[in-house]
Amino acid sequence: MAQPTGVTVTFSSVGLREDLENVIYDISPTETPFMSMGGRSDAIAVNHEWQTDSLAAAGDNFNEEGSTLTAAEAAATTRVGNICQISLKTSLISGTLDAVSKAGRKQELAYQMSKRAKELKRDMERALVGVNIAKIPMAGDGTVRKLGSLPTWVNTNISKAGNGANGAGAGAAARTDGTQRAFTEALLKAAIVTAYDSGADIKYLMMAPSQKQTFSSFVGVGGASGVSNFTDTADQRIIGGMDIYVSDFGEMAVVPNRFQRSRDVWLLDPEFYGVAYLRPFEQREVASTSDGEQRAIICEYTLVCKNEAALGAVYDLS
Repeated sequence: MAQPTGVTVTFSSVGLREDLENVIYDISPTETPFMSMGGRSDAIAVNHEWQTDSLAAAGDNFNEEGSTLTAAEAAATTRVGNICQISLKTSLISGTLDAVSKAGRKQELAYQMSKRAKELKRDMERALVGVNIAKIPMAGDGTVRKLGSLPTWVNTNISKAGNGANGAGAGAAARTDGTQRAFTEALLKAAIVTAYDSGADIKYLMMAPSQKQTFSSFVGVGGASGVSNFTDTADQRIIGGMDIYVSDFGEMAVVPNRFQRSRDVWLLDPEFYGVAYLRPFEQREVASTSDGEQRAIICEYTLVCKNEAALGAVYDLS
């Protein structure tokens, strides 16, 4: 139907109010399962250290009646440590922006600092499991301290490509990534049995979303098509989206992690890793010479791998 002559319409009118919802929609993921599952402790120095030990290998033990007792020198403990790194986020908001009326938030500074806190947490998760970086200690002015990420620690209970190589251990050197190969249940089982033989009690399998989809296609315990070896678990309130993998050595919850490397699948016991905080999350006012207000949120922390033989990994996955 044709528009009648002389009608007043919206596009030629002045003074129409905007229709802007008073909500800001943000679906950026904020789950950090590695940090959430692990323990938390306090650090009192930049180089945070702890000790590990192990029992002697089992062997033949039979003696003649009345035999002479001979003392055997006990093996010393191993002293290891990781470096605390500083992670931070800042926001500088002009006085005018905080004063004007806004949709979806009342105070711009409070809104932006809430975002920075979530971003900082994501950065920390990536520093712990999303990169392959060795620890960097303080070596003078200009040195940026870095913690040794998980790939630089776990080197006992592993499955890796033939040309992949572990670092020096204890976070001292990055591992050499090998040729990527498909993730299979055989690779996972190999790492699990190695961990069991070492005395580990693996409770979680953590992997990138793409590897989680591959994992879901595994045939199952019996090898017959359609047999599933994972079931839904009711304990989804803590991490979300978990399945249970029923291995020959116990059940393991399967957890996807968006911020870890996709080429690694982790075998975890949260009792034996965590994060130590030299300075927990702190929001600080920053002196500003501009017409605005500046805030920073700062955290100084490191990865604590209490005993890497309690963990495991399948490396070099495509």
